[in-house]
Amino acid sequence: MGLEIESRPSELPYVERVWRSRSVEVGRMVSVAASHWELVFWEHEGNVQAAVLGPEPRACLAPVPRDATFFGISFALGTSMPHVPISRLVGGSAEIPDVSRHSVWLKGSAWHVPDYDNAEAFVRRMVREGIVDCDPIVPAVLAGATPDVSERTLQRRFVAATGLTQGAIRQIHRAREAAVLIQEGVPALEVVHRLGYFDQPHLARSLTRFIGRTATQLSTPDRAEPLSLLYKPSSPAPA
Repeated sequence: MGLEIESRPSELPYVERVWRSRSVEVGRMVSVAASHWELVFWEHEGNVQAAVLGPEPRACLAPVPRDATFFGISFALGTSMPHVPISRLVGGSAEIPDVSRHSVWLKGSAWHVPDYDNAEAFVRRMVREGIVDCDPIVPAVLAGATPDVSERTLQRRFVAATGLTQGAIRQIHRAREAAVLIQEGVPALEVVHRLGYFDQPHLARSLTRFIGRTATQLSTPDRAEPLSLLYKPSSPAPA
């Protein structure tokens, strides 16, 4: 019982990761903090639904329909939907109406519902249709560039494009990386030194806030309340 999750990175610059999962006799999960927004489809008892999930600034408990299947596209930092300000989605979601097993309505027309193998083709069309856009300043900063704008302008554009401050994204990325290392068996004290935490209590507070688990709990997975998708972010955190 629990969540069976599979995921893969993407070579498309608009996409951070593609994932799919199945719930087996589980009623809720710990949704770990995430800096990326997602487009998610799920099927439960023959009904298909879809929603845009915003960034999650902290871990929280979330209900999970039993015996359901899920598919999601996690979008890269800086990517957004101009018609839905990402600030409205932080810690929340927006349902997409008129979804069936085969089609979803976007921008006034029916689209084939994407799947795990053709997610990139779906996103390319979203880009062509102007449903998805990207502020180039965000990937530039993540790549180490120093844009010729003021710090205030940089922060404003970062929040407008991601819904979060650079500091919040950095903390979330570090906590997720710490959780992955602990799950891999790396001792907590080594994680503290490797990732630049002040001490073990600092690490503990970060894990509790962003992952919803202590280091000890991460070492012993809880199938009754499993974690949502947890992976080491492929994109660097802002400096």
